[in-house]
Amino acid sequence: MTELLKQSIKDKAGQLGFILAGVTTPEPPPHYKTFESWINHGQHGTMSYLSDERSRLRRADPKLILPECKSILVLAIPYSPPRPLGAPQGGFAKGPGVRGQIASYALGDDYHDVLPKKLKALVAFIEEQIGHPIPNRYYTDTGPILERDLAQRAGVGWIGKNTCLINPRAGSYLLLAEILLGIELEPDSPFVTDHCGTCTRCIDACPTDCILPDRTLDARRCISYLTIELKEDIPPELRPLMQDWIFGCDICQAVCPWNRFAVEGDPAFSNLIPLPTLTDELGLTPEEFNKRYKKSAVKRAKRRGYLRNVAVAIGNTGNEEALPALQKALKDKEPMVREHAKWAIEQIACDSHFDETQSAKRGRAK
Repeated sequence: MTELLKQSIKDKAGQLGFILAGVTTPEPPPHYKTFESWINHGQHGTMSYLSDERSRLRRADPKLILPECKSILVLAIPYSPPRPLGAPQGGFAKGPGVRGQIASYALGDDYHDVLPKKLKALVAFIEEQIGHPIPNRYYTDTGPILERDLAQRAGVGWIGKNTCLINPRAGSYLLLAEILLGIELEPDSPFVTDHCGTCTRCIDACPTDCILPDRTLDARRCISYLTIELKEDIPPELRPLMQDWIFGCDICQAVCPWNRFAVEGDPAFSNLIPLPTLTDELGLTPEEFNKRYKKSAVKRAKRRGYLRNVAVAIGNTGNEEALPALQKALKDKEPMVREHAKWAIEQIACDSHFDETQSAKRGRAK
């Protein structure tokens, strides 16, 4: 009966769009000590919600979240990968009319809004099969659990060198979700094989060198952290390394050979918004920003953080035609936007001076 129930749950999960599902126990996650070391070295940056005592205790023991927990169902749903699939990103565009880069998962609907509805429906299905309500908690990147650790133990995939969970049949363009259940289900076998081998493409491609040898990363240098989680000014020394990314980053996934097997995204994440023109974005009013990104994860950066990112990207493109937009941004009500617009103007001026100097040298050489 238990095995039949587990299979029916996985079948229902598949109907809801979760292409991968596995079951594990509520035992402490095997790599918690790695997480503790990462926190103790301050590599979580300003993400204090990861380091407070209550959060750390819960990540160490899922039963502190749900004392009745007997099983944890781990699920994965695909989002649309960038085009072309798995294409290396060796540089970025420069000049007028440049579009900013947004991580692929954020080009569709916000998964924080989409997935809880699916998880709620799956819990309702399980309770219908059981015949009575059961204790449960469900999360999607929102709870104090080490979800990739649990996913590996549930057989969903392995944790790659870039810290992403990778499945050999579906790649890593996956969103994870978990349901803690007060019923006992037979656990699946852990995923024990490391298919990264000697490959270091993700490490070599990262422009900020944030990927660490122990399959963690220094969030303080990660473009995703800098453009989303960091609520302060971006360190000046890291700004030139951020290329044209204005929300998140796909570089370490785009170069991963396993993403040649990436699948098409769930329909909820396939209605892709167009990549925005940087100069247009810099002029967004609060009302325009809220309207444009109401259904997108981009709203997490808030307008001031997003326009901060846009200003840095413009500075990195060296686009002199963007100077009027940057000059206007110097009068923005947000000090953070003004500061980064000023930096971008100085960056473009330096690039222009360098180009003029190089041109003069070539002229003399003739």
